[in-house]
Amino acid sequence: MTLTNILSASDIAAALRDCQAPDSFNFKKFFQTCGLTKKSAAQVKDVFRILDNDQSGFIEEEELKFFLQRFDQSARELTSTETREFMLAADHDNDGRIGVDGE
Repeated sequence: MTLTNILSASDIAAALRDCQAPDSFNFKKFFQTCGLTKKSAAQVKDVFRILDNDQSGFIEEEELKFFLQRFDQSARELTSTETREFMLAADHDNDGRIGVDGE
């Protein structure tokens, strides 16, 4: 399964265009623009599994900096600031990783 089985390629491209410049990534806007906010919980879990590069069940900070590249290999890496802010917002139990259920 690929991301374009769940999200439209044009929506992904639009979301990536919105955050081309360093330090312009806003995960809420990105999720909305790529269409993820309109998907079912099961579909969101499928996307999470695709984004979980090492298939550990968690996305760690090292994986998170390559978040945009999981949508398109030519996309940029997240900056250190963007990565930290994204992790802080999504790591609800403060264990340094994001779980599929928001843990």
